[in-house]
Amino acid sequence: MKIKIPLYQPSLTGNEKKYVLDCLDTNWISSKGKYVKLFEEKFAKKNNVKFAIAVSNGTVAIHLALMTLNIGRGDEVIVPTLTYVASVNPISYVGAKPIFADSLEDTWQIDPIDIENKITSKTKAIIVVHLYGHPCNMESIMKIAKKYNLFVIEDCAEALGSKFKGRYVGTFGDISTFSFFGNKTITTGEGGMVTTNNRKIFKYCTHLKSQGLMDNKEYWHNIVGYNYRMTNICAAIGLAQLKQLDIFIKKKRALFELYRKKLDNLPIKIHKETDNSFHSFWLVNILVERAEIRENLRNHLKSKGIETRPVFNPIHKMPMYHKNSYSFPVADNLSSRGISLPSWPGMLHENVIKICNEKKRFIK
Repeated sequence: MKIKIPLYQPSLTGNEKKYVLDCLDTNWISSKGKYVKLFEEKFAKKNNVKFAIAVSNGTVAIHLALMTLNIGRGDEVIVPTLTYVASVNPISYVGAKPIFADSLEDTWQIDPIDIENKITSKTKAIIVVHLYGHPCNMESIMKIAKKYNLFVIEDCAEALGSKFKGRYVGTFGDISTFSFFGNKTITTGEGGMVTTNNRKIFKYCTHLKSQGLMDNKEYWHNIVGYNYRMTNICAAIGLAQLKQLDIFIKKKRALFELYRKKLDNLPIKIHKETDNSFHSFWLVNILVERAEIRENLRNHLKSKGIETRPVFNPIHKMPMYHKNSYSFPVADNLSSRGISLPSWPGMLHENVIKICNEKKRFIK
């Protein structure tokens, strides 16, 4: 069956083409050019942080964050098991050990109580993931981090524009990361950003992402760095997208409200915004009553040309990370019953109604 309603697609309705053509016309197509700096400056201002460092994708953003904080072999980093694998793999890249924590049933976010239960003498940092756009309880998490003198890295890949108690995610921790992959709230095709309010962290992260190149000596490198730079073309697209961020989020929240209204009387639980939170709804998610009916519903929707995907598989179940003696009942339950629904900014409301009607037909 041909996909008629995709899970996600970017909305390239602003100045993306104009800015990209400017890159081509001026021959600034790689990592130098005005758009990289402009994107960094505008992104920092929009998110109320002092510094932003554009990078090649969201995974390397987390890798850089860990290296900048000198996390490495022998260290432990607490991270939710219910997340995309890119939140976890960089911990292994630096030689540290990921320690998984369970989720909260209402928000689907990392459980602060379980974070504290997992802290040992080897724990050096907490990676919080604002899953699907809903913010974590940053007040509780920062209290724990302060109590045990731990770094906090915020993975905001899915939560650009989300807020906790009126404050943007990405402004609570020591360092934060964002993704601009093609299915994110704003996209650069492939890209990411690291943000911080700490000048020392900013300078070291910038140094690392640019092959360890010295500022005051041409082609002289004083550390083993990485080529994690964003291209001017990607930054041009990102700048155009950033200017539309508020519109995108407004549209996505409207999609959620329509889904909520149309699914209200069905035996389906929709992932909602909770108290003290502003949810950007990267993806609208639902929970079916029982795990065994999820794939039947997804297959029914697929037969009608509607693309969905399962909620992320918990990372502790994956072969490279399965050697774990803990249980994660909430994460396992959410993962087994959850479905992500089409949720892109340019999506027509009539498509939401069609999806909801097909769910009703399936349930009846």
